Parts: sequence; structure tokens; C-alpha cells
Amino acid sequence: MDVAVPLEVVKGKIYLIRGQKVFLDADLAVLYGVTTANLNKAVKRNIERFPGDFMFQLDKAEMGSLLFQSGTSKSGSGGRRSAPYAFTEQGVAMLSSVLRSERAVQVNIAIMRAFVQMRELAASNRELARKIDMLEKKHARHDEQFVAVFDAIRQMMVPVEKKRRRIGFGQEDEG
Repeated sequence: MDVAVPLEVVKGKIYLIRGQKVFLDADLAVLYGVTTANLNKAVKRNIERFPGDFMFQLDKAEMGSLLFQSGTSKSGSGGRRSAPYAFTEQGVAMLSSVLRSERAVQVNIAIMRAFVQMRELAASNRELARKIDMLEKKHARHDEQFVAVFDAIRQMMVPVEKKRRRIGFGQEDEG
């Protein structure tokens, strides 16, 4: 079974919560083709595989922020009755052992590729920022040198007034 999950769709489901890139249980459930309740039941049956650095439940402040960012429904209006679970990269990898379908394996592969791509992008951005800093420092040093060179050139360009002997016919001053 070949499950084509576009990388951009996967990347769009990654949130930054508590300083970690995570997927929410509801988004993972859609990707895996199961209900959120069934995904969470499978996790709870295997809770020993999901320590705090693999999965955590959002608090009220995080839920409010998430509601604002993503437009998810409020509880009481047909939405969730409990806080969503957030899965880190390691938690998502562990899900493939809990959800044993072929689709889960294919989705996990796509998710791992998205995480790798995001890490590579972050690393290249850091490298680019480092190079820009180096160029700025280099040019700042050169700018000072250029200013000194231009000042010296300007000083050499100032015309020196010499007494010249007049050429040609002139009238004598009558006094």
C-alpha cells in the first residue's frame, strides 16, 4: 500500500510548543486514517512507550494559544473535551510500533523526512546567518580602510596654489 503524504502537508502540521516541534494527536489521527480517540486509546494501552519527552498533554494556556493560531473549536461547541496530546519526533516514531498498519509506517516515514528537512533548513539558515555576520565584520573593517584611502586621495586632489608667471601680453598697472 503506497500512501502518498505530501511533505508540505506534513510540515504544516508541526507546531512549536514548549520549545519542541510537535504533532497534535488530532492531526496525526487524520494522517494515519484513524479517529483521535482510537489513536489515544492505542497510546494509553502502551503508555510505558511514551515518556514525557515523547508525548505530553497541553495545558490551558497552550490550548488557548493553539486555538488562536489554528482556529480549532472550543470545548462546549462540539469540540474536544480534553486537552490534546502533543507528540515529539521520538513520540511519532514510537507510534509506528503502536499503530501497526502499513499506512502508519508510510506516514511515519513521511513525518521523519519532514523533521529531517526542517533540521537541514534550520542548519542552513544558521550557516547563512554566520556567513552574513562574517561578511558584515569583514566589510566593516574594509569600510574603515576605504575611508582612510579615500581621505588620502582627497588630500592629494586638493589643488596646490602656486604663483604662476603670466604668459602673454599684459598691461602694466598705471598708478
